[in-house]
Amino acid sequence: MAQPRLLGICGSLRARSLNRRLMLEGVNQFGECRFEEANLRLPLYDGDLEERAGPPSAAQRLHAQIGAADAVLIASPEYNKSFSGVLKNALDWVSRIKGNPWLDKPVAIVSAAAGREGGTRGQFALRLALTPFRPRLLTGPEVAVADA
Repeated sequence: MAQPRLLGICGSLRARSLNRRLMLEGVNQFGECRFEEANLRLPLYDGDLEERAGPPSAAQRLHAQIGAADAVLIASPEYNKSFSGVLKNALDWVSRIKGNPWLDKPVAIVSAAAGREGGTRGQFALRLALTPFRPRLLTGPEVAVADA
């Protein structure tokens, strides 16, 4: 039996991101799998850019990675009671490409954030943002690392 393909998406671009470390620990806990980390270094979504040149190749690659994965693990910091702008931008670009790679895809969300709640409001906002794509959002166990 082939190993499951797990895609990791980190909503932080920081070189020493705690969320990236948390995501990688989640991969270790997942067990034997073929892991790939998504690259969220995309241009800001711009309808004019899309009209002129279509979605950038990095967005098309992310769309394909999500579609090919058996499951997705998303780790995102919380900024201003929501998930990161980098992650929102990636969701926007992926949504502009034909086909819904998220449909029925198992998705787990984890976070590490400053403050006593560890990013739970950001996780809630991310769940709301993902809902229209109809993934299978895992409801537990919840992982929110506080005072990070």
